[in-house]
Amino acid sequence: MSVEDRAGPYPFDVVTLFEPLMSAYLGGSILGRAAERGIIDVGYTDPRDFTQDVHRSVDDGPFGGGAGMVMLPEPLACAIDAVKARRAPARPRVVMLGPAGRVFDQTVAAEYAALDGGLCLVCGRYEGIDERIAEHYVDEELSIGDYVLTGGELGAMVVIDAVSRLLPGVLGNAAGAHDESFTGTPLLEHPQYTRPRDWRGHGVPDVLLSGHHAAIDRWRMEQRVARTRARRPDLYARWRRSQEEE
Repeated sequence: MSVEDRAGPYPFDVVTLFEPLMSAYLGGSILGRAAERGIIDVGYTDPRDFTQDVHRSVDDGPFGGGAGMVMLPEPLACAIDAVKARRAPARPRVVMLGPAGRVFDQTVAAEYAALDGGLCLVCGRYEGIDERIAEHYVDEELSIGDYVLTGGELGAMVVIDAVSRLLPGVLGNAAGAHDESFTGTPLLEHPQYTRPRDWRGHGVPDVLLSGHHAAIDRWRMEQRVARTRARRPDLYARWRRSQEEE
């Protein structure tokens, strides 16, 4: 389905041990207003609610030895099952945040925004998640970059933020999401300026004050190309290839 064809809020579900870390961010500003207006629906499921022991254990030592603890598969599987049951008959894509997955970018965000069943984001902690969850219980693993974090919650918030911005009605300016970096073409966004016209001796490019919209568009495109070439040569090379193929 296309993003514009969605009926009802986009469902995000997060399997996490630390809901307060996420709800504090996702409940505020643009995303908070999107939830209030029924554009997105963010739910949380805690694996501890599916434990059987008095300590509500969700982790144990790794087979074969080694440092750290590994998240147990059963509480996570039960939490995922609970999300699927709650969202039925919709079928959310189950995505586990982890360093071994495909790298998240704007193209993946657009792919996720078009999902009919939304997303179930599984957040790991400690030394990682039992591999059997990755092999048999999730649809894919996703990484937000080549670095190590203490848990998947930051990654899940990144995904929810990036996907939500692509949904109709989330941004005040509907064209805003289409003019940003990585959207449409692999070029960085052009520089932005606002009042005052002179700030501490630094002015605004004259073309932006000219009222000549065609000239402004040309300047902005030139800036996008120059900025990408200087700061992200990998993206610039991709853009050049796309231009040569057209």
